Amino acid sequence: MFIFIKYCFLLAFASLIAAPVFSAPVTVKFNDTDYDITVKIDPVHRMMEGTTTITVKQPRELRLMLGPAFEVTQAIFNDGPLGSGRLDPSQPHVWDIPVLFRQQLEFVIHWRGPLMPLDTSLDHQQTLGRPVAVAGEAGTFLPDASNWYPRVAGQQARYKVSLELPKGQKGLVAGRLTAESETEQLYRASFEFPHPAEGIDLMAGPYVVESMVHQGNKQRAIQLRTYFHPEISDLSSTYLDSVKRYLDMYESMIGDYPFTEFSVVSSPTPTGFGMPSLTYLGIDVLKLPFIPATSLGHEVLHNWWGNGVYPDYRSGNWSEGLTTFMADYAYKEQESAEAAREMRIGWLRDFAALQPGQDAPLTAFTSRTHSASKIVGYNKAAMFFFMLRDQLGEALFQRGLMGLWMTRQFKVTAWHDVQKLFEMISGRDLQPFFSQWLERTGAPAIAITDAIRRTAGSGHQLTLAVQQSMPTYRLRVPVAIQSEKKTDMHWLDLNDAQQTFTLSLTEKPLSVAIDPDARLFRQLSHHEAPPILREAMVNPATQTMILADDAEIRKIAEALAEKMQQRVPFIADDKASISTAPLLIIGLQADIDTWLVNRKLPPKPEQIRATGTAQAWAQMREEGAPLMLISAKDAASLEALQRPLPHYGRQSYIAFEGRQAIVKGILPMNVQWTQVKDQ
Repeated sequence: MFIFIKYCFLLAFASLIAAPVFSAPVTVKFNDTDYDITVKIDPVHRMMEGTTTITVKQPRELRLMLGPAFEVTQAIFNDGPLGSGRLDPSQPHVWDIPVLFRQQLEFVIHWRGPLMPLDTSLDHQQTLGRPVAVAGEAGTFLPDASNWYPRVAGQQARYKVSLELPKGQKGLVAGRLTAESETEQLYRASFEFPHPAEGIDLMAGPYVVESMVHQGNKQRAIQLRTYFHPEISDLSSTYLDSVKRYLDMYESMIGDYPFTEFSVVSSPTPTGFGMPSLTYLGIDVLKLPFIPATSLGHEVLHNWWGNGVYPDYRSGNWSEGLTTFMADYAYKEQESAEAAREMRIGWLRDFAALQPGQDAPLTAFTSRTHSASKIVGYNKAAMFFFMLRDQLGEALFQRGLMGLWMTRQFKVTAWHDVQKLFEMISGRDLQPFFSQWLERTGAPAIAITDAIRRTAGSGHQLTLAVQQSMPTYRLRVPVAIQSEKKTDMHWLDLNDAQQTFTLSLTEKPLSVAIDPDARLFRQLSHHEAPPILREAMVNPATQTMILADDAEIRKIAEALAEKMQQRVPFIADDKASISTAPLLIIGLQADIDTWLVNRKLPPKPEQIRATGTAQAWAQMREEGAPLMLISAKDAASLEALQRPLPHYGRQSYIAFEGRQAIVKGILPMNVQWTQVKDQ
């Protein structure tokens, strides 16, 4: 039931209607809204109070919102009373403003309320699924999704934020630091974000702040800072130097960095967020030695794609895929061609692990919510841009990236806009390419059904029969042709379900293989794909067996299984025969070894057999069902896996010493070579 509350005003015949959040109308995003916010936070007592002035320069119908945890102490609308916006304290504050005004609209709202306690036991996935405003001495985080400030629903806005914290605490929001002061009792800072932003996130903590000035393009000064907890403040110089390197790299590839500063901010929980002009990463994450060389660059790049050019979520979020391609994948290309190939194989292997119903078209992806969504929204989208580069060539692709940046800064940009830009740069019709990869689920399965050679003059003629699954794609298929002396790559334009190609060769062909370097997003064949942990993790039919009678170990194992599968696990009887469903087996080392011997299954892989306090590995059973095994020295070693192990689903095997991964690897792809027959 909807509850409507009407407030009468002296101005015209205005009325405001409060209603539940889910009834908010779909609105067009305007860039004529400004927020001026002052907020005071007491992290120890977990209280916040604030005042905001919302200015809307173009009169129109709009909706104001504020989260249910807060109390409105005063609300004014163009010098008239606004009301609290709700009758039920458990409901959000919602004010509907009709189009009855000719002048600029101004709202002044005072609010206050408690903040939830900081919970440092949460992992990243739990933090993503719990967008609430939290505070504690170790840190304060007010995510935009918690509706911690009054806002115009569904609208971008420029903003100014002034915050006040007790001495010993420092805080920030995205944007330019315009003022900062500290007394014996208080810390104050003011920030300004002059571009239309999609929201405001606020972070605070007992930070040690280090800063330096970096000279960007055109000798423009960019202020770099780290807001680190004292225990990791010694990492500041490493992170500041890494940020400088990434800024130089991406300014040369794309264009000028869009902001005046960039900050790396530590969180007491294992978070990993990117906002305009900053990234918010967990303390334990920042301690990892590989983060400055990998994940940090991904977050810096988001200031161009995602926080500099906004994805239009109604048609899909392209920014995660492009950022993954230009950061995570680009670093592998810089490392070696083989490292890049292994990442592409990993993307295809991850996709092969998805079950029916877990896939979705790229136009439906908005943000990562679980492992399956990352496989599509990050990996498949990154592979899309890789294939687009192959389609256009390096030079045209780079010009397209620069053109996208030059024309779409701080604008909501759909996949269609990306397509039109690359069409304009390349002069090509890219509609078929974009349509088939963005609007469909699945991927083509491609196979060589026949390969015949015959002598042709001084050379050889090779006839290949190639088929693809339905519905058909328009594909440039890379084919490797192996002779006695070398292996050459050829590209075939495959458009139909079955096609025959004839190639003239100088060397005698002996065998052929479809796409051995994984340059095409496709379904790997059953025997082509190496087993990985993720197969059992993402499959909704996976059953869990716990090889222990001890209550403590069973409790730890069930918690680990839930984190691995991101759902309540189905616990199967370990005394029963092996199910045909995918299996996750958890136990102590001796029990796991005995279980494998009794069922005549392969033993623990040699790479991790006598390594570490715990091991995990994947096998493919004869009937094709995935099998994942987790073997630990004792209860403590098993419990230590709960945070790190779910992040290693792409591996075929991994060993841990406590929480530290010490050995990991992916079994090689089994390239399917087809022998060439003589005519």
